[in-house]
Amino acid sequence: MESRWLYTWPSRSHSGCIRRIDACRSGNLSSPANAASILRKLLIIIVLIALLGGAGWWYFHEQAFPDYGPLYREYAYVTNGKSNTVSVIDLRTFEPAKTIAVGLNPTGVTANSKKNEIYVVNTGSNNVSVIDAEKNAVVAAIGVHGRPYFIDVSEDGKRAYVANSGSANVSVIDLEKRVVVGNVRVGSGPGLARVSPDGATVVVSNRSDNTVSLLDAKLLQVRATLPVCQQPEDIAILPDSSKAFITCSGSSQVASLVLDTGQKSGGLTGDKVLALLDVGRTPVSLALKPDGGELIVCNFDSDSISIIETGNDEVGSSALVGQHPTHAAVTLDNSRLYISNFGSNSVAVYDIDNGRRIATVAVGSRPDGLALSQNQNYLLVLDTQAGDVTVIQKRSPRKLEPTEYSLLTMIPVGLQPNGIVVKAFRITAPVKK
Repeated sequence: MESRWLYTWPSRSHSGCIRRIDACRSGNLSSPANAASILRKLLIIIVLIALLGGAGWWYFHEQAFPDYGPLYREYAYVTNGKSNTVSVIDLRTFEPAKTIAVGLNPTGVTANSKKNEIYVVNTGSNNVSVIDAEKNAVVAAIGVHGRPYFIDVSEDGKRAYVANSGSANVSVIDLEKRVVVGNVRVGSGPGLARVSPDGATVVVSNRSDNTVSLLDAKLLQVRATLPVCQQPEDIAILPDSSKAFITCSGSSQVASLVLDTGQKSGGLTGDKVLALLDVGRTPVSLALKPDGGELIVCNFDSDSISIIETGNDEVGSSALVGQHPTHAAVTLDNSRLYISNFGSNSVAVYDIDNGRRIATVAVGSRPDGLALSQNQNYLLVLDTQAGDVTVIQKRSPRKLEPTEYSLLTMIPVGLQPNGIVVKAFRITAPVKK
């Protein structure tokens, strides 16, 4: 290397001398006036570059959130199964805010719509951690029974329901007193307990014996046990609490049930199975449009979604979306559907009104759970193998940036993120200055 440098350096110097001699011969030797002119041109170019850069930043930059004032908070809570923690992400800045230690193998997580609390199910330690969202600290741990995975909270925010898969029962929690007020025996291997919007019925999917238990939420007892299809899992209940739908991954079906909280003559209830709807292979999750008119089914082994018309219990359409879709989320205006594709490391964007996929966005490895920000402009994607959260932003298409969706950032969390929930609120405690 050293001999090469010594060899080339003289030739460069000699070349420079030849150029200067040629300039002298042509009468163009640089003068102070010419130097000043060149300097002015350079300054103009620098200023133009700065202006263009600023204009480009203004054109393409997306503001994260408007200023809601000092009391506004919006956080995403992510359970990290192998870290025994919950990662808190500040959605005003899209930065990690805190890591909270909880129980062993945290899985399911949900928020209370009436108070600033988050509930985390710890499968390994058989309890529920209560997080104060204003302090982002654990304030209680409530013991339940064997191998819980998910938790659901009533709309009035007063009770929570936890299906204990290892002990074949459902724990009912009084969230005001933070105590278990009952453990109701159900079928074998209950995976999920979902409470109806009116708070009257709790629907429990019993995976191991292919049944669904319907609990009277007031009496804390089983109202009916209905045989359905094979390996019932996820549950969706219509906004008017009239019907429930359950995925059956073992038979590639969705069961439609009518719910009746009143008693008929002869002691018989009106609860019954209305239909078993054939969908794609291995349906694993459901996403209900906010208006309740359509239900989206993620068919893991068919790489597709099925759309069920909930009024007449018919499969209206299906569409290929990507490899091994696992979860879906619908925007509040019922227009857009997002699907995580576990096998192809992407999120599909589906236009519900037009019935077609309009975009596919690459994310981290093994995407699973999804959550939308309060303003619906940001989609949070759990990358279970990568251990991070991908943030996808939705913005108005522009002439120089026609794409409506793009990756905003990727935020590291813990090992094996399992669940995610978003909580937006105004703090009630005084703000420390």
